[in-house]
Amino acid sequence: MAGALFDRVAIVGIGLIGSSLARVIRRDLPQTRIVACARRAETLAAVRRLGLADETTDDPAAAAEGADLVVLATPLSAYGPLARRIAPALKPGAIVTDVGSVKEAAIADIAPALPTNAHFVPGHPVAGTEHSGPEAGFAEMFADRWCILTPSPETDPAAVAKVRALWELARMRVVTMPAEHHDKVLAVTSHLPHLIAYTIVGTATELGEDLQSEVVAYSAGGFRDFTRIAASDPVMWRDIFLANSDAVLELLQRFSEDLTALQRAIRRGDGDTLHEWFTRTRAIRRSIIEAKQA
Repeated sequence: MAGALFDRVAIVGIGLIGSSLARVIRRDLPQTRIVACARRAETLAAVRRLGLADETTDDPAAAAEGADLVVLATPLSAYGPLARRIAPALKPGAIVTDVGSVKEAAIADIAPALPTNAHFVPGHPVAGTEHSGPEAGFAEMFADRWCILTPSPETDPAAVAKVRALWELARMRVVTMPAEHHDKVLAVTSHLPHLIAYTIVGTATELGEDLQSEVVAYSAGGFRDFTRIAASDPVMWRDIFLANSDAVLELLQRFSEDLTALQRAIRRGDGDTLHEWFTRTRAIRRSIIEAKQA
């Protein structure tokens, strides 16, 4: 099946995720023709220099024309305009998928714009680094990570199977779930941790200059981890928080309540409460290691 999976793939947005997927296709589907689309000339020049695509263009409609699969790998805020741009160029039976971290918003922005003879399979490869751009991609980034697909019940099963097969070629573990459930899960596992990281690192920037320099010089592992997360693409994360605001705000309220409880325990010298909390949360880390997601 792999050899005939797709003859032509258009990747619209060729940053970390898009360029990593292009590398997977180069590695495992060498006969597949790749068209890369980006707004910036320097990005397309990098794609050509790295040999990631057979064609490059800054026109999404030109990229989508004749493609068996169109992958939207841009920030979420671009989805609606891009879907409207590519819709007239899609051939009958074309599959459109995405890699965004908020699936209800992706579906709302993309699905209404597509023609009825195209298939939309929303997807989210849960993988990445804090780096961006085509130079930052690598095919192995997806290995042993989860890819979540959120197709509607009416989506053509053959289209879903093809998108699943592509991510399985990338050595991902693929599951399907409702978009609403995906967004709640990712609010816990990804979105709130990023918000906390941005907040902590932002707090550090408000310190006096002498203390700031010492924070940088003596950064312990915890703060270093936060700075790595907070170095992620600001446009992408702006869009994620705006698109998944309901789930994030609900979770943020619960987090604030838990933080207040810990603040009270520290103020009162309640070591038992702190020890019980830290013991319980330590088990989560062990579960992540056992699931090979560390």
